[in-house]
Amino acid sequence: MAPVTSQRAELAKLCSSKDWSKAIRILDSLVSQSDAIQDICNRAFCYSQLELHKHVIKDCDRAIQLNPSLLQAYILKGHALSALGRKADALLVWEQGYEHTQHQSADLKQLLELEELLVKAKEDNNALYKTNASPMPQAKSDSSSNRNLTETCESQAKLSGNTSGKSEIVLKSTDKFDARNELNTEGRESNKCDGQVNGSPDVIDNLRYNSESSDTSESCDKVFTNSGESSDSNDAAEILRKPSFKFTFPSEKNSEARKNKKFSVARVSKTKSISVDFRLSRGIAEVNEGKYAHAISIFDQILKEDSAYPEALIGRGTAYAFKRELHSAIDDFTKAIQFNPAAGEAWKRRGQARAALGEFVEAIEDLTKALEFESNTADILHERGIVNFKFKEFNTAVEDLSACVQLDRDNKSAYTYLGLALSSIGEYKKAEEAHLKALQLDRSFLEAWGHLTQFYQDLSRPTKALECLTQVLQIDGRFARAYHLRGVLFHAMGEHRCLGVVMEGKLQLIVVFHYINRMRKAIKDLTTGLSIDGANIESLYLRAACYHAVGQYKEAVKDYDAALDLELDSMDKFVLQCLAFYQKEIALYTASKFNSEFCWFDIDGDIDPLFKEYWCKRLHPKNVCEKVYRQPPLRESLRKGKLRKQELAITKQKSALIQAADSIGKKIQYDCPGFLPNRRQHRMAGFAAIEVAQKVSKIWRILQAEWKSSNKTNSNNKNGKRARRRERINMPSQNRGGAGCSTSSAWETSSSGIVDDKLSSRHMSWKDIYSIAVRWRQISEPCDPVVWVNKLSEEFNSGFGSHTPMILGQAKVVRYFPNYERTLDIAKTVMKERSYVHGKTDQIIHLSKDGKLEEIMHAKSCSDLYNVVGEDFWSATWCNSTAFEEKQLEGTRITLVKMGQHGFDFAIRTPCTPARWEDYDAEMAMAWEAVCNAYCGENYGSTDFDVLENVRDAILRMTYYWYNFMPLSRGTAAAGFVVMLGLLLAANMEFTGSIPQGFQVDWEAILNMDPNSFVDSVKSWLYPSLKVTTSWKDYHDVASTFATTGSVVAALSSYDDE
Repeated sequence: MAPVTSQRAELAKLCSSKDWSKAIRILDSLVSQSDAIQDICNRAFCYSQLELHKHVIKDCDRAIQLNPSLLQAYILKGHALSALGRKADALLVWEQGYEHTQHQSADLKQLLELEELLVKAKEDNNALYKTNASPMPQAKSDSSSNRNLTETCESQAKLSGNTSGKSEIVLKSTDKFDARNELNTEGRESNKCDGQVNGSPDVIDNLRYNSESSDTSESCDKVFTNSGESSDSNDAAEILRKPSFKFTFPSEKNSEARKNKKFSVARVSKTKSISVDFRLSRGIAEVNEGKYAHAISIFDQILKEDSAYPEALIGRGTAYAFKRELHSAIDDFTKAIQFNPAAGEAWKRRGQARAALGEFVEAIEDLTKALEFESNTADILHERGIVNFKFKEFNTAVEDLSACVQLDRDNKSAYTYLGLALSSIGEYKKAEEAHLKALQLDRSFLEAWGHLTQFYQDLSRPTKALECLTQVLQIDGRFARAYHLRGVLFHAMGEHRCLGVVMEGKLQLIVVFHYINRMRKAIKDLTTGLSIDGANIESLYLRAACYHAVGQYKEAVKDYDAALDLELDSMDKFVLQCLAFYQKEIALYTASKFNSEFCWFDIDGDIDPLFKEYWCKRLHPKNVCEKVYRQPPLRESLRKGKLRKQELAITKQKSALIQAADSIGKKIQYDCPGFLPNRRQHRMAGFAAIEVAQKVSKIWRILQAEWKSSNKTNSNNKNGKRARRRERINMPSQNRGGAGCSTSSAWETSSSGIVDDKLSSRHMSWKDIYSIAVRWRQISEPCDPVVWVNKLSEEFNSGFGSHTPMILGQAKVVRYFPNYERTLDIAKTVMKERSYVHGKTDQIIHLSKDGKLEEIMHAKSCSDLYNVVGEDFWSATWCNSTAFEEKQLEGTRITLVKMGQHGFDFAIRTPCTPARWEDYDAEMAMAWEAVCNAYCGENYGSTDFDVLENVRDAILRMTYYWYNFMPLSRGTAAAGFVVMLGLLLAANMEFTGSIPQGFQVDWEAILNMDPNSFVDSVKSWLYPSLKVTTSWKDYHDVASTFATTGSVVAALSSYDDE
């Protein structure tokens, strides 16, 4: 690099010859070395000569921040604002500059010039402003600041000889007046709908190349500003597409967006400077007008003459990026950096392009490098913050976005993404405030409304979420993403269907719900959204799922097929395609069972184990297609016969049962963040609980008869009959045959557990009881892969199990993080007790040496715990057995796995190996026998609450082992509570209260290593809410009232208007 003195001498010559581009290049170098205020002002002046007003404004802001004592930056900034048509802002800046002269000495020549500017500006803006300043001396002339500065640079260029290396080309430094708000207001008002993340398939609408404004008065200074502050709302957020159903909103039409996304570059050329500058400006103008090919041809010509012209490379890279040729764009940005490593704009733009390609690490590195040249720059902090968010570096994202909004308090996009990042780390109050701040800045900011909607839905505040979506649709009634999000919300709440009458092709399944006029919302909204955006696979898949759930299989299969035919652009959407394949097969299976008795709806027994395993894991179905028998086409199912209309009609009997089911089922609702109330699931739970009670009561009557009979015989006979009864209840396990076994008994012919009047206690195992709830859970939400784990393929032998994270990376999982502190303490207790943990490959890691156990007990976080062990590990809790003295069953595995540099997967995992299954099968059998013994004796039929205490305790102990067993791929928590309600009801006790706020019954069981502790914890709120009643016996039999699968689907899908 040339010595500073020679650079300054060259700078003076270039200014005298008006070679502003080359002068800017030298000033870039000087600023990167010393960040001298005078050099920044000089560069702003050079930009003004090229009419690159946004660059002028940015450099002036930077100078004002560094030193608010000189006037030149105010003068130059005011001229730039005036040139952009922002006369009022210009006047405000000049008044601020003049105000500083009241308190400090100032350059008299500049002061007189500023006075002249103020007088003229106030005359021109008299209608807009009133003069509040103190009297000023009469202006003497109408001289131009730019003319004076030009003369100064031409005739009075001086090189500073001080050791600090600060330049003095007679341009004086200025004061620190922060005018960012004035700069950004107009730009944001003129482009309010500029937030877009997922809305457009156009990558270039994801790359933001706008500086402050969408002004069309200027064509050369909009996108690439080495110092240009970007206040557009999208930034890198629009580069990145969000995977998993936390959805964002587009807020601009592509054509308008491209018109408004402008940029500017002004630098240097080795030769023909003035000519090249104008060609460069013309190329930039073409980019801003969307004429990318023509712009590229202009830049090509410039680069043919000077291949080392960084500004032309940046400009061409921009055009390539808008054409979605991101690799070519990155190549040009890289060359620009090679020729001018101090080109902060090239670093920033390459970071944006890399983020668009999903190269997050490299993108963050580039944006960090850009900040070295422009420290504390709001737009770069904004972009890096959003990329960090997309990279799931949430803590760093919070730091960047917080710093951004401190510098730019009008950055609505930064606020809403700050809200997303804060929500991810569990700072929900601050997150809500940030989202609301974004909307305070712009009530029409659709992206912020979308983020706030997702925030409220995640926290189980559906009313608030619906209010947000109502606002969105008032702003834009044809906004497809809003309909999708509302459809997602209605689906999550059990509002699937849009019609009260279902037509099913040749089957003519006319459901006569005589009291229905409430619209099923999800399908209606998803259909509206698809009418606007027909290629949205998320909406297509979800609508298929809704049709599937309510029994409209023809429409469901059609939508699943449409989803399978779409061409996709991301792995996340491909996962939906895989699920569409599996769901279509399940829909075809359900259609084939529609006219059959519901007890023969048996996914576990009828569906191939390999299919179920791939379904649960969301794997590519290729292997399934080759090895598994496919379901017959829908037309074959439709040919099997017409369903009798009366079976689907809602009679008084059915209506009474539905009302009872709704009342009982809503008791399963958790009052915790993340658990939305779902009416369909509530009704499912109520039906299942009543059916459990009815089936169990029949078995208990048989056992009671046996008990009475045994009391009439002599002592020896009594013992014999008791032994036989005990044998019948505690029958050998029906589930020890390993993977795929389905023929060990009469019960196993239907693993759903067909139980009717003809069955005796010999055929009513604990699994029969829970299978009733499982079957109802499967039919109520068919897109949830709820299956018995031991009915999978070989994966059962290798330990398939659940995975429930509390922390995932840096994100705090809203549903389960409340259990974090307690789980961490239990993990430490287990580690101290065992003195070892298991590594990733199950090897033992000893902890008894080097004071590790003491360090473990002092650990306050996942990071502390991980640092002690030094690698990924798991440690299993235990469950004290009730059936087998001094035996401990394996509980859940608390796992800690490093994710990235700063994150962890802290979760509970429950493997279901054959050995573990056998242990719990035996424990559950004994627990079920204990329940029967407690009730089927002297206590049978009692309505004395105190007498039934042992029954209640036995039911809770059985529930405890079920939760720790975790025998389902999903749905264990709901099935466990449903069976508990059913068993209590069978014993004449109805739960009339609600689960306490913040209490998750399944976690309470998992985090207690002794069943009695669990019983004591739950009984404190459960028992006071139990009402002794026999009114449930008046309910009609669920199994016969809703005999067919079709009638069950109809009952789950009908709702009275509330």
